[in-house]
Amino acid sequence: MKGIFITIEGPDGAGKTSVIKELIPMLVKTVQQEIVATREPGGSRIAEEIRELILNPENTEMDIRTEALLYAAGRRQHLIEKIIPALEAGKVVICDRFVDSSLAYQGVARGIGVSEVAKINQFATENLSPDLTLYLDIEAHLGLERINQNKENRQFDRLDQETLEFHEKVRSAYLDIAKEQSERVVQIDASQELEKVVEECYQTIIKKITG
Repeated sequence: MKGIFITIEGPDGAGKTSVIKELIPMLVKTVQQEIVATREPGGSRIAEEIRELILNPENTEMDIRTEALLYAAGRRQHLIEKIIPALEAGKVVICDRFVDSSLAYQGVARGIGVSEVAKINQFATENLSPDLTLYLDIEAHLGLERINQNKENRQFDRLDQETLEFHEKVRSAYLDIAKEQSERVVQIDASQELEKVVEECYQTIIKKITG
């Protein structure tokens, strides 16, 4: 594919949404290729409907394997409808979350197992992997503090009901991924001021695009 596939990952409260909001206009101004910003779960009509199902705080009885399968199903639909066509057209795709999220949240924090969740997603994605992943790292308790401070501007979802221990497992899983796949994953300190985090993300992406 001619395009470049970039994902942005991080635990809850890392500030991905805020970073992406600032980052996209900067990239649009300076990058010659068209920028496509999208998210998971979601990103296309059917995938957004799956998102609503997964994150609905009323769905507390959802089985953990059902959850993992729904994430993979939404990811497949999103890829086919939006990501792959954009990459084939030579665009730069910036995606808020991708397979790493499933490995961290369902594989490790939910206890399903990384290899089991990886297999589901290999089937869903046909082994498509990002060219670059920015991992926004923050300690779990700090991320949860941010969420609590920003409740009015943030939609409460099913994952927000989880314990500090759950979110600590998520962060630990992400750190392992960043260490094991350092050629793809660039770790950025998300506890810094937003402006600095955005600038680091921007410079990393520009370096990747310009080669």
